[in-house]
Amino acid sequence: MRLDVGAMPSGAPSSLLERIAALRREIAEAARAAGRPPASVALLGVTKAQPCAAVVAAIEAGLGDVGENYVQEARVKYAALPPVHKHFIGHVQTNKARAIVETFDVVQSVDRLEAGRAIGRAQRALGKRVRTLVQLNVSPTERFGVAPADASALAARLREEGLEVDGVMAIGPLTADRSAVVDAFRRAAQAFREVGGTTLSLGMSDDWREAVACGSTMVRLGTAIFGARP
Repeated sequence: MRLDVGAMPSGAPSSLLERIAALRREIAEAARAAGRPPASVALLGVTKAQPCAAVVAAIEAGLGDVGENYVQEARVKYAALPPVHKHFIGHVQTNKARAIVETFDVVQSVDRLEAGRAIGRAQRALGKRVRTLVQLNVSPTERFGVAPADASALAARLREEGLEVDGVMAIGPLTADRSAVVDAFRRAAQAFREVGGTTLSLGMSDDWREAVACGSTMVRLGTAIFGARP
């Protein structure tokens, strides 16, 4: 199935299949340049504001992980998807914890104990477990996330609440200063080593190369896959 969506730069691959294949090659090259196995970095497609047909086409093109910021949007869109790992990457509001656990397999954005407890209660009520990541704040412009120095303590408390904490997630700083981006990602990588788990979710369409160089095991790309949002 060929589906052309979004506006891409001149000369860029036009179909989802071509875009995903090209991104996988670039990610593999970046991993090898960092001395890492190409398969050590997973690709997550950020589907915010994208039509369901585009998401289905991306999954059929080999995308195995998708993520949404808003649970209301995901509940409708994700119900129609083929088998895929579904990640919640938005801010966890405690009153929406049940809907989050119902809809997603992974919650990447637990940034405080109150949110973790709400997810834990929803898990018990639904009889369903989700993997969770601790969201870090490594950017002066980011509103949410725990300080990297406090991540290990929060992870320990979340595990006491029965959550399966499998690593950390962070959003890089919005800056053209690449050294500032690398510094932020290195702090995130250090927090990941202290928290433990298998997932360092780090890097978006503008900074994923720096993220891979700093050890990211999952990059979250939206525009690079789907083009500009409708």
